[in-house]
Amino acid sequence: MDKNYHVFSDGHIERRDDTLRVVTDDGEKKHIPIEHAEAVFLHGQIDFNTRFVSFLNNEGVAAHVFGWKDYYAGSVMPEKGQTSGQTVVAQVSAYEDDDHRLRIAREFVAGSIHNMRSNVSYYHNRGRDLQRALDGLDDAAELIDDTDNVPELMGVEATARKAYYRTFSTILPDNYPFNGRHFDPPTDEVNSVISFGNSLVYANCVSAIRATALEPSVSYLHEPGERRYSLSLDIADLFKPVIADRVMFRLFNRQQLSESDFRSEVGACLLSESGRKTYTREFEKTLEETVDHPRLDRKVSYQYLLRLEAYKLKKHLLADEPYEAFRRWW
Repeated sequence: MDKNYHVFSDGHIERRDDTLRVVTDDGEKKHIPIEHAEAVFLHGQIDFNTRFVSFLNNEGVAAHVFGWKDYYAGSVMPEKGQTSGQTVVAQVSAYEDDDHRLRIAREFVAGSIHNMRSNVSYYHNRGRDLQRALDGLDDAAELIDDTDNVPELMGVEATARKAYYRTFSTILPDNYPFNGRHFDPPTDEVNSVISFGNSLVYANCVSAIRATALEPSVSYLHEPGERRYSLSLDIADLFKPVIADRVMFRLFNRQQLSESDFRSEVGACLLSESGRKTYTREFEKTLEETVDHPRLDRKVSYQYLLRLEAYKLKKHLLADEPYEAFRRWW
């Protein structure tokens, strides 16, 4: 897999011969080896022009833009490398079939709860008493097959996630209290890191879906809507516990994030540039880690697992292979 490149500086980004060059506001120049890029993430106040967009399109590289509050703002996507009307038709047909959509959505929720439970179990087995949360997640998982529609299923997922979030105050150090999820805007250090990490997972799922012929706006658990890639929301729910949350737990528990890595702004607590860089380094390091895949009989990276998930869904839609959502097995 190619690498992600993150730009935190303010300035402008431009095509320079056969590569990209970032020119910061203070005149510093940095080059990005575009031939080895999976995607470019723009976190600072960056200007770019049509030559930059055209160059990314020619190279098949996406640019993901993050705005104020560290939120994912949108993507500049290259023209699809793969286009399949058959895939889109199958995808829409599955969405319009209430029973089929519900079956796929149930798998997303089942996989998400399994992966949340994996995190809780890890810390429970290391001296934290998290049995109540484990029981709550198990109870929620047992309700999945009894749901009759997607809104009811979303309620089960929300109940499970509340049980999961209640463990954070026990998992994390006492000097970073967490009293529930608040994201518009994030109100404390933990919420700011959750929001930033979730946005990175979402953007990476956008890139993963781009590698397939799936239509990213047609989803099954989350309702398709305007101005968002809702299929990325479905897939991201599976990987946020495994990637974003575990990165956050490590950084806080190892004291790699400190007060200087956060800033207060208009009633919000946000990561500073140093905090975003610290988190992103650990996030990218995790994406590059590999695990033994039981079916492929080889090692694959966390980043490749995202792409595999999109391909699994595509095979289900086209070849009627059973879809089993990603569940952490190691």
